[in-house]
Amino acid sequence: MNFRPLHDRVVVRRIESDTKTKGGIIIPDTAKEKPQEGEVVAVGPGARNEKGELVTLDVKAGDRVLFGKWSGTEVKLDGEDLLIMKESDIMGVVEGVSVSA
Repeated sequence: MNFRPLHDRVVVRRIESDTKTKGGIIIPDTAKEKPQEGEVVAVGPGARNEKGELVTLDVKAGDRVLFGKWSGTEVKLDGEDLLIMKESDIMGVVEGVSVSA
């Protein structure tokens, strides 16, 4: 993918949740909510503060993050559904968990 977000924007790929509950009940696609967890694919260079200095982002490509239910704008790049959102829409980074599970 050759896409570079601008300023403090971040490109996120949703991580699909399990289709079964812990009790073994299978959840159909129509009843599933969109996941609020994803992997950061690309980040912008950062935003500028009042002094004009570049403030880099706290997240980086490969981070597993949590974001709000209605955060970001859905886009399709190279046939893949992704989200573009501002870094401020990200609630936090999940540490100690491998993204490619």
